[in-house]
Amino acid sequence: MKKFAWIAGIVIIGLLAGIFWYKFYFVFGEGVKAGSLNYFVKKGVVFKTYEGRVVQEGFQSPTAGGLQSNEFRFSVVDGEIAEQLERASGKFVELRYKEYNGMLPWRGTSNFVVTEVLTVNNAGKTDGSALPFDQ
Repeated sequence: MKKFAWIAGIVIIGLLAGIFWYKFYFVFGEGVKAGSLNYFVKKGVVFKTYEGRVVQEGFQSPTAGGLQSNEFRFSVVDGEIAEQLERASGKFVELRYKEYNGMLPWRGTSNFVVTEVLTVNNAGKTDGSALPFDQ
């Protein structure tokens, strides 16, 4: 009976560890999002984390007849990526991210964690090629 209790305990601990890993450390999806960097802040009460929001082109509608901007809310763990994004406020950015099944307080307030900044372009500036010739 004692041997059975030990085996059952080890199986339960292993099962709980597997569920915890799947919920918080398994990468559910990876991808790239692009848009205008709306804001990027470092905030938190116990764990200071970097949080940001990218506004993408176009609109989405959760209800028929309504309009809402298409936003991508994300967290950043790496300090170097955070420095790049702090200098890119208001600019067009392309971000590579990982999506997790759950969030951890020290990783941020989002399931989406940015792992790389691919490009940063000045938004709204053109080279003049789109202007008509008579202006």
